[in-house]
Amino acid sequence: MTDSEYAQLADNTLFAIEEAVENCSVDIDYENNGGILTLTFANMSKIVINRQPPVQQLWVASKLGGFHFNYVAGQWVSDDKQATELFTVLSQLCSAQACEPVTLTSP
Repeated sequence: MTDSEYAQLADNTLFAIEEAVENCSVDIDYENNGGILTLTFANMSKIVINRQPPVQQLWVASKLGGFHFNYVAGQWVSDDKQATELFTVLSQLCSAQACEPVTLTSP
């Protein structure tokens, strides 16, 4: 994938996450600033999702740890042994930080 293809894909994914947050039933604030998407919860905890152009990944930082995602076969998957899809991981992380069930779905 070229650098410009990666940048477009990463930006589209960040916007899709924003849309998913808007459509979920839990109050989560978000701010996208220069390729860094920050989700803020009522308890003021945060999840940060950002682009990593040198390695063409998306990185997620939360109170439960950090996660790296590669684009494989049309989806972002974690680079660990489970290879879990991005929106599945984000739903789990958001649920933990919101202290209530959160389901984020990819458009």
